[in-house]
Amino acid sequence: MADNQPSSVVLVESFGHALQAEKMLGAAGIPCRLVPVPRHISSDCGVCLRFSSDFHTRVEEILSGRLESFEIVRL
Repeated sequence: MADNQPSSVVLVESFGHALQAEKMLGAAGIPCRLVPVPRHISSDCGVCLRFSSDFHTRVEEILSGRLESFEIVRL
């Protein structure tokens, strides 16, 4: 994922949930990486999952019903 393309982040409640989401998205072939939560965004967890905004709908479909609580924020 290039740093200059539009991206989004998945905010989760814990580091464990971030790892779980990373595993699910990786299995679906969606490039993503764990990054610190941007300072202008608040979260219960210090890390989030960054991915290309092109995958927004697909990421939401994959995580819905499989991850307790999450929020997707476009950067």
